[in-house]
Formats: sequence, structure tokens, C-alpha cells
Amino acid sequence: MRDFQMPGRSEVLATNGMCATSHPLAVQTAIDILKRGGNAMDAAISAAVLLGICEPQMTGIGGDCFVLYTRAGSQQVHALNGSGRAPRAADPVALRATGASKVDPGSAHAVTIPGAIDAFCHLSETEGRIGLDAILHPAIHYAETGVPVAARVAFDWQRDAAHLQGAARDYYLLGGRVPQPGEIFRAPQQAEVLRRIAHAGRDAFYTGEVAEDMVASLRALGGAHELDDFAAAGCMEAAPIDGSYKSLDLVEHPPNGQGATAILLLNILSQFDLPSMDPLGSQRAHIEAEATKLAYDARNRFLADPDHTHRTAHMLDPATARALATLIDPTKAMPDPAPLSEEVHKDTIYITVVDRDGMAVSLIYSIFRGFGSGIASDRFGILFQNRGSGFTLEPGHPNEFGGGKRPMHTIIPGMLRQNGRITVPFGVMGGPYQSTGHARFVSNLADYGMGLQAALDAPRCFADSGKLLVERGYSDMVRQELTDLGHAVAIPEVAIGGAQAIRIRDDGVLEGASDPRKDGCALGY
Repeated sequence: MRDFQMPGRSEVLATNGMCATSHPLAVQTAIDILKRGGNAMDAAISAAVLLGICEPQMTGIGGDCFVLYTRAGSQQVHALNGSGRAPRAADPVALRATGASKVDPGSAHAVTIPGAIDAFCHLSETEGRIGLDAILHPAIHYAETGVPVAARVAFDWQRDAAHLQGAARDYYLLGGRVPQPGEIFRAPQQAEVLRRIAHAGRDAFYTGEVAEDMVASLRALGGAHELDDFAAAGCMEAAPIDGSYKSLDLVEHPPNGQGATAILLLNILSQFDLPSMDPLGSQRAHIEAEATKLAYDARNRFLADPDHTHRTAHMLDPATARALATLIDPTKAMPDPAPLSEEVHKDTIYITVVDRDGMAVSLIYSIFRGFGSGIASDRFGILFQNRGSGFTLEPGHPNEFGGGKRPMHTIIPGMLRQNGRITVPFGVMGGPYQSTGHARFVSNLADYGMGLQAALDAPRCFADSGKLLVERGYSDMVRQELTDLGHAVAIPEVAIGGAQAIRIRDDGVLEGASDPRKDGCALGY
């Protein structure tokens, strides 16, 4: 039990349904959908689409998603890949010939075909109950009437507004300036797009006037996109991957997401006696940082489009982790591996919903960098992701930029299973941090016995791009000890990640937890 004399919050408890995500309006929408007879999938999609209006710097209908879910009465986890492909005419040779060493995140070359809308329409039809019209109604309403800009959203908006270009500045600035907390943001053109999708399904987005607007806008900026690329967009069912840590099984989405990295990282950490270490001490932070460097080096080498990577089993093999763990010196930091040639991001939304029948949904949805590519379609203001900047231009690499390929994704939904039963759908936002965030969340629960909320509240650190980012929640003494071990310690300007989780207890009670680093909450009924 937490200390009620200290700042913090308790887990939310309910029995009929629960949602946890990063904006209160979206949480309330999910609960309303459940009360109206929708299931967890209906609620998750409805709230996720609304988050594109509440947090437009983080996500939107021009982005991608990945989903893990169970069906009512079943413990089997299903995975759906809602990530988009590069246009078929994308040419790495031509791009390298321009002198480029990476895919410019602010260019049309970085824009992959949005995959989320196809995935949402598919899931509504195959797993939902109430239909697209009811699911999309809240987002249509708020896109038209507006949403007050929340504090964390305004903070991110200020940092990311420089990415906006052309028509996007008209759609995502208020009279040329960044909105302040409490000011109203509206997106009436997106309301029209969503209304068309509600009426005619995915074809209203991927064909016809909406698709024509997207293609024309991208081609005017040098993109190789064609109408056929949009018409051919399609989500893909996948087989989840998993690994064990103590009594818990971590279930992840397979590549092209980085879920295998989280499993590899936990397998490395299992070689060390973490419970004997202070959870907020320098020893644990050091071991985690070193394991992160090794796991991410494997990620950078192997993870890519599922049609182009064949080393996932190697990453999941406990023998791989044992071999890597021997490279960690408990007394000295190792150099970072070669830097990524692809762009990374920190902007995503995550939502989890559990309904009264036991259906659990873990859904993550993103436009990659803050405000994505910064490019919006001229007529409807659809903000395009720049997920294609997650490709590398290294010839022959499995994740090499190329026509019809999906890039390596950092976004990953997660679930925990114990004794054959799904117990915690969860997710940790934060771009490249997500794999480390999954591992730390699991370790907080399994090694230190933290409650669900405490596991999200606890200070974080992350070995990233030659630095060890250490949140202010750590003591100055710990920062000095990490510096003495050879880490280049820095306090991050932005809090590391943001997380949401729901525990499904044996007695049917649901516990919800929501990260204080975001504006959201958990809510049940």
C-alpha cells in the first residue's frame, strides 16, 4: 500500500470495465462506449481515434497502429499489424544518389502509407459490436466542436511546432501560433473524413477524394506515392511472441515492431540478481543501461519488415541473452553501439481497455516524430506520419528503405500472462525507450513487488545516443555514482515515456493505473 502522506495516486478499481490512456476525454469516451453495449475493441478504437484530436502531435489518422487483444472467454492473444508500407516506387538507390545518408524525417520520402484506419475498420468489423458509426461519433463531435488543449499536450506542441510546414501550419496552429493550455483546438476537415469513414468504411479513406487529396499533396513535395498504394493498404494478422521473466510471461507483437528487443532485454537482466539491488540505486540503473545497449544493438541489426527479417528466433533465444550478459562489466560502462542510421521518435499514444466479459485490448497508435512529417494534406488536413524515416539507407540491411516495405517500428503494445492467464495489458510510450520501459515495468512488478501504479510512477533512466538520461526522481548521489562508472549522465528535458496498465485480478476486479507524466487517467465503472 502506498504512503498516503506522499504525493501519488491509487489504482482505480472497478468490475464492469476499465480504460487507461493519456487524455481524460478519451478515457471517458471509452467508458461511455462500454456502458452503451460496446466491447473493449469498440471502446479502444473510439478513444484512440479521439486521441488524434486531443493529442494531434502524438497521433492521428495519418498514422499506424499495432494491437494485441484477447476475446471474451479466451486467454489466447491475437496480434494485428496496422503499420503501412513505403510506396511501391520508393527507390533507395535514387535517394542515395542525392547524397542522402538517411531518410529525411521532414520529407515526403519519409511518409509511409497510413495503416491505422484500415486496421480500425477491420477490427470494428471482425471483433467489435456496435459498428463504425457509433465508434467514430465521439471523435467527429470533438473534431467539430473542439477540445481544450491539455497541459502536457501544450508543452509538446510548443516543442514540436517547428516540424509543421505548409498547410500543416494552417491546420495545427491558431493564427500562426502554438495554442496555450485551455485554448480550443478544432479539426473540422478531419471530422468530415471520419464521417465518410463511418458511412462507407475504409474505402472512404483509401480511395476517392480523401486519397486523391493525400496523394496530390505528397507528390507535390516529391513523393512517389500513387493512388494504387493507398488502395492496396491492408492490415495483417500476426502471431504474438513471448518470453518468460520470473513468474511472468511477456507477450509482444512480432516484427516489424521492436517487441523482441524487450524480451531480449529481460532475458539479459534475468542473468543478474536485480532483487538484491536498490530499485532506485545506481547498480540497477547501470546494469539496465548496459543491457539496453546490447539489446538495442541486436535490434538495430536484425529487426525489419517481417518479410525481410529472419533473426527473431535468435533474439528470443535465452542463450543469446546469456552470451550478451557476459559482456556487461558491473564496474564500468561500455561504449554505446554504433548509432542508429534511422530516425527515432518519442511521440505516441497508448490505450488499454478491458470489458466485463474479459476481452482485453492493448493498442498503440502513432505518427512517429512530434507532428509526424510536419506535412498535412491540403484539403482535409490529414497529418502524415514520417515512419519511413525509421528505415536505414545502408545497402542490403534488412531494414533498408524500399518500395512496398514496412519500416522497423519502435511502438509496441504489451501484455503479461501468469499461470496461463492474461493478467495485465499494458504499454509504455516514449519511442525508442519502449522496449526498456517494458522491461523496467516487468522488473518493477516481479523483482520489487511494486503495485501497478507505483511501477509506473517510479523514476526512469535510459541509455540513449551516448548519454544515460536520468530523471530528476533519482538522487544526485546516484547520478554521481553513475558518472563514476563512466556514463555520460544527463537529466532529460522531457520526462521519459508514459505508460498505462490494467490488472485483471482472479476475482474479476480490475485495477487501472496511469502514468503521471501524461495528462490522462484510468477510469472504470
